[in-house]
Amino acid sequence: MHGIITLLPFLKILSTFILILVCIRLKLGLWLSVLGGALSIALLFGLGAGEWLQVSVAALGKEKFLFLVSIVGLILILSDGLERSGQSQRLMDALSGYLHDNRLRLIFFPALIGLLPMPGGAVFSAPMVKAVSADMPIQNIDRAIINYWFRHVWELAWPLYPGIILTVALAEIPLSAFISKSWPGVVAMFLFGWLFLLRPATRGKYFSENTVDVTKERNIKRVLKEATPLLIAIVGAIGLESILARFAHHIPFEWGVLAALCVAAMSVMMQNNLRGDYLVHILTKKSLWSMLAVIAAIFIFKDTMQAAGVVEAMAEASGEKAALFAAAILLPFLVGMVSGINVAFVGATFPLLLGLLEIMHLQHQSVPYLILATFSGFTGVMISPIHICFMLTCEYFATDLVATWKKLVLPCTGFALTGIGLFFILI
Repeated sequence: MHGIITLLPFLKILSTFILILVCIRLKLGLWLSVLGGALSIALLFGLGAGEWLQVSVAALGKEKFLFLVSIVGLILILSDGLERSGQSQRLMDALSGYLHDNRLRLIFFPALIGLLPMPGGAVFSAPMVKAVSADMPIQNIDRAIINYWFRHVWELAWPLYPGIILTVALAEIPLSAFISKSWPGVVAMFLFGWLFLLRPATRGKYFSENTVDVTKERNIKRVLKEATPLLIAIVGAIGLESILARFAHHIPFEWGVLAALCVAAMSVMMQNNLRGDYLVHILTKKSLWSMLAVIAAIFIFKDTMQAAGVVEAMAEASGEKAALFAAAILLPFLVGMVSGINVAFVGATFPLLLGLLEIMHLQHQSVPYLILATFSGFTGVMISPIHICFMLTCEYFATDLVATWKKLVLPCTGFALTGIGLFFILI
């Protein structure tokens, strides 16, 4: 009986995920499925329907939500402009002289966009993956999973990601102290992405032979011209984020991303003579509003989890003996999987982990435990069926969410085991 009570919070979480996946299977729509999961979480953890409605309304009025909706909207305007005008294809043609390997061409744009810490950034690189693979014998499900995975390869060591910044701030350690230990995560992401996703998808004569014209001229001016909107978005966002962080802490970093995306969108419109009717076209597309509805549902889900005390319930159920294990492995994984957001598992579980380390007088081992928790939490984020990048990528390529999700199991398992191995090396 005691064992069942201990497992009860985890069984509730599991049942919620099963409900979401069943709703998706029944083709009720992603946003409605996630919203149903949020209501399930509320009722299972004792949050009344009235309270849940209040939490939901409040979630849609928060600054972070409004920023994210604006950012994703601008990403879609920019990516649609690049695709509609043919500029993404012209950029790929210009890069052909530099990217001879078709596999490299597939992962180049997701990895490039991954340097920009942008919520929902996978939808930015998706049209580019579609353009570069238009003539390749590859299925949409593989396009989707390659775009999703390689979009996130830098997240454990790129210093501009909010999850890393929050981690070192909570632990009060130098950024270099963390990244100097977490960088194998980047290697693991590339390795397992290649082993389990890229290689199986690119078998065959087409990929074994060089089908790219290696005689194409290398014209850096042409590359820079066609890449101008992307460079403005990436360099501008990173630069403005850094400036705001250095000189204006009180201004949210998202303003820098928004400013860069606005200029980038104007750049693609000016370069391709896209008029006002283009904006009307993109703003009235069903796919745009469908994606924004998914974002709204995810924010409601995240805030419902917080209001219902899901993390606290799981922590209490874990018991004192297993508290450190739960704080370092289990809780970050579950919160990452439930929320699909890095900052969520860092903010929700790392204070608990650091507190336990202090109580047990293990502060000197904080970095290894933080590395273990980061690998575990990020595994949960990557395998989460409600990860916004995963959902938007599946939506863009019109793939079955469950079938696409199954492809994540092996690379995520390999990544998690890498984190455990790294922990024992560091400890």
